[in-house]
Amino acid sequence: MDPLVTADDVAAAAQRVQGHVRRTPTIAGGADELGLPIGVTLKLELLQHTGSFKPRGAFNRILTALESGDVPGVGLVAASGGNHGAAVAYAAGRLGLHADVFVPSTSPVNKRHRIAALGADVYVIDGLYDDAQAAADERRHDTGALLVHPYEDRAIVAGQGTMAVELDGQLDGYDTLVVAAGGGGFVAGQAAWIGHRRRVVSVEPETSRCLHAALEHGGPVTVDVAGLAADSLGARRVGDVPWSIVGQFVDDAVLVSDRDIRSAQTTLWDAYRLVVEPGGAAALAGLRSGAYVPAPDERVVVVVCGSNCDPATVVEPLIR
Repeated sequence: MDPLVTADDVAAAAQRVQGHVRRTPTIAGGADELGLPIGVTLKLELLQHTGSFKPRGAFNRILTALESGDVPGVGLVAASGGNHGAAVAYAAGRLGLHADVFVPSTSPVNKRHRIAALGADVYVIDGLYDDAQAAADERRHDTGALLVHPYEDRAIVAGQGTMAVELDGQLDGYDTLVVAAGGGGFVAGQAAWIGHRRRVVSVEPETSRCLHAALEHGGPVTVDVAGLAADSLGARRVGDVPWSIVGQFVDDAVLVSDRDIRSAQTTLWDAYRLVVEPGGAAALAGLRSGAYVPAPDERVVVVVCGSNCDPATVVEPLIR
């Protein structure tokens, strides 16, 4: 299968979302500070609007639809564990549109409140992310609202890839990009831009591993979902759009435990006073745990991709 999103699509998305998303900073992460054998570059995508990378894809999807006149008067509908919903709510507010967001009952309360505070109507559905997506699909069918899917959409994936475009303008080259993966849209966006020019490594929790399972089986399969980062990385099945890309361009897929993720969260707080949600710390956990071992001279970029958690879950355990 040919990739359903190309580097040209990502380049067009970078032009389209310019002025709507932040250019997030990079910092040098010292080996001693991070407990790693080598220093790495941290891409602080948690400083994006709404606290995660998600506005990149949301803006590209909605702006693309507006350009073609495909946004109905009823507005937008989305399902989300939290971060995508906040991004859709933020983009809708900026663009003068209404948004309905369906979240699973497993989504943290603070994420639900954030979506509502950004102006969307929030509906809580009993179950996990896929249950919320089913409810969003039904709302789309009933009302004709524009569905803004978190990863099974070409414009979403292309928008997420604008982070890799940005990195090329910030760094004088690098060898490997390490990225957390849920439904696959974020890592697929980066891989669509990077292709075979650099190594792309995905990191997933052991308990939510749909991309890893797809690579093992040669195609998307359904997996069970649980664990610390399930609200942001808890898709049961990698999307077909992301799979058309990651199946060709992701070089390595590794797994980490909840303990590894919590340790990475603690390290990022200790070293840089960054409050990072579990999914946002998963990529660093992939290195700290030894799931991915870089070469001594490898130039590695680690994406810290989300900050939407209760700060007390990161800070208070260190005080006790």
